[in-house]
Amino acid sequence: MLVAVVIGLTGCTTNNTFTRFGFPDPVTKEGNTVVTLWQGSWIAGMAVGVLVWGLILWAVVFHRKRGDRLPPQVRYNMPIEIMCTTVPFVLIAILFYYTAKDENYLDKLPKNPAVTVNVTGFQWSWAFNYPKYNVTTTGNMANPDQPINPQNKQNLPVLEIPVNETVQFNLASTDVVHAFWVPEFLFKRDVIPDHPNHFTITATKTGTFLGHCSELCGVYHSRMLFWLKIVPQQQFQQYIAQQQAQHSGSTQ
Repeated sequence: MLVAVVIGLTGCTTNNTFTRFGFPDPVTKEGNTVVTLWQGSWIAGMAVGVLVWGLILWAVVFHRKRGDRLPPQVRYNMPIEIMCTTVPFVLIAILFYYTAKDENYLDKLPKNPAVTVNVTGFQWSWAFNYPKYNVTTTGNMANPDQPINPQNKQNLPVLEIPVNETVQFNLASTDVVHAFWVPEFLFKRDVIPDHPNHFTITATKTGTFLGHCSELCGVYHSRMLFWLKIVPQQQFQQYIAQQQAQHSGSTQ
């Protein structure tokens, strides 16, 4: 009881992390879908666990062996065997249905996303190209001797996108397999040479978040980081204009 109370109170002080069963706070519409599926899976698993534990305790308490008399046997009981076969299949079918439905939603690509970003992973950094605006940004891999925080960006690559707009990412690699991962997306996708990958998100919150490569890609894999900035639409347009001006000035 004491442990349960402590865990519950801890959950109340961590921005509902307890109710998300350890998942970060999602910053996209798609992330909310993942959280819902995760919560449903946990609830289903705990319900099965409570049922099984309850039956075990019930058998231990009320059907303890008394003397040498053999308790009543239920083998070859067709109704019980049918139930024990059918119920797991029903549970699996329900979980499969919701998983497949959410996967189709996450993989769906809109015909006209508001922003398209071509993401290129390479050992050991990232390049972000906005084809609609003819803008490309890149940066350095992280320096392990310096702290990494929004105040000390270390000249990491910066990916800036607008809030409340559909953003499609086209992923490609120039060398080995990488993986594009922002923990607050609750979603990641491999970046594979000669095999373009795609996904779309709609950000619902502004802020600055640290992105990672989550596929072991070489000796400096842990330093392959980038900053994701989710900003209002007006600020995004200002950022694009600034990048275009810098690019224009550097080519003259």
